[in-house]
Order: sequence, then structure tokens, then C-alpha cells
Amino acid sequence: MALRNIVERGDEILAKKAKEVKVIDDHVCMILDDMLETMREANGVGIAAPQVGVRRRMFIVEVDGVTYELINPRILEQSGSQCEYEGCLSVPGLYGRVERPMYVKIEGLNRKGERVEYEAEGFLATAFCHENDHLDGELFIDKAVDVKTAEEMYGDEEDDAEE
Repeated sequence: MALRNIVERGDEILAKKAKEVKVIDDHVCMILDDMLETMREANGVGIAAPQVGVRRRMFIVEVDGVTYELINPRILEQSGSQCEYEGCLSVPGLYGRVERPMYVKIEGLNRKGERVEYEAEGFLATAFCHENDHLDGELFIDKAVDVKTAEEMYGDEEDDAEE
């Protein structure tokens, strides 16, 4: 596993639609491993392949100690509505409220090429939708309202944590 650079807003790869993964091989598994290590190092809860410069349809979400890897994901169902603050590893220091479904059912492939399906509500549903948007070249900041800086969101808490 290796840490990868996180691509930031302004890089054209983040605005392009990612391509389908045609073959799940050792290289794809290595990218997934690198993505997970990179996400954890950056204290993120999700990361999509384009965020590490790989234009392929795959992402990782890790919530409540459970890691979800989805290759070629597709949202099957969604319902309800929620509007919560989000941040993004590719848009450091900014947060904004984004309207998302309260519930999603999503399917894709795992690293073994097996079909997997997850149902999610609340924060996990938001995370799945956020990462899936990356695969379509969309950033949360483009649909966010009430955008705030980290300082506006957290005040001096960040400074206290560094001491």
C-alpha cells in the first residue's frame, strides 16, 4: 500500500465522468488499498478513485468501523431528504449543506468481482451519494448552500487540537 496525492478542486479529472472498471485485477486491488490508506491518513470517511488521479468508477466509504468498497456502483433506489453539512478531501477547508436522499440502495462489485448491494440511511447514505457524485464529475461544493470555512464551522477547535 502507498499514500497517494489527493487531487484538489480545480484539477480537470474531478470534473470528468469516470470510466467503468472492465477488469478487476491486482492493479485495481492495489489502487483500492492505496485509496483506503490515503483516506485514513487524511482522516476522511470516503474517497473516490478520481480523487487520487484515477479516472475509474470506484470508491471507498468507511463509517462506524465498516469499510465499503464499490466498483462500478449504481444507485438503485433513493427516498426521503436530508440537508447536512459536508466536507471533502478534494475541497479542503470548506463545508456546505447539501440536500441528499435520506435512504439509498446501492449496488456494485467488490474487489473479488462479486455483486454487492447495500441499503443506507442518514450519514452513510450521504457518504455513498457524495462519493458516487465524484464518479460523475460532480463536487459537493457545486451544489452546496451555506458554505463555510473550517474556522467558521469549528472556531478555534482546530487550533486547540494541534497543541
